[in-house]
Amino acid sequence: MTSTQTTSKDLIEQLNLEPHLEGGYFCRTFASGHTINDRAAMSSIFYLLTKTNPIGHLHRNRSDILHFWQHGSPIHYTLVAPDGSLSEHVMGPDLAAGQQLQMLVPGGYWKASELHDGDHGLISEAVCPGFDFEDHHLATAEQIQREFPQHWPALKPLVSG
Repeated sequence: MTSTQTTSKDLIEQLNLEPHLEGGYFCRTFASGHTINDRAAMSSIFYLLTKTNPIGHLHRNRSDILHFWQHGSPIHYTLVAPDGSLSEHVMGPDLAAGQQLQMLVPGGYWKASELHDGDHGLISEAVCPGFDFEDHHLATAEQIQREFPQHWPALKPLVSG
């Protein structure tokens, strides 16, 4: 099967992806045996958005996360920095159109991802120090309206629930 024929269903099966609490699908692919303060020094995942599950809802992590575009359609990201500045980025293969193959989201930034077109978009993430669900915070409408009222119209569709 060539990559142009690969579907989201194929990727979910072949990569052993499971539903993620923020939306989309994921599978942890690596956790370092080296530790920092009793946690993996680094971890990585595959993360997939699909046309039937197209939003990775707004959330924040403590660790830095380096994203790598892998396959499918571009994925659109909305980031909110701790100072309240909002930025948008697109991960995908069209470098001439300004798309990125890699993107760093520093710890403490709010992040949401969206698949606008196509069957799927697949990325990988490397997290340092390694991901721990204790460090993951899914945004609530009340929190985002209180902290970033100026961005609420843009962020509302990206907040879970």
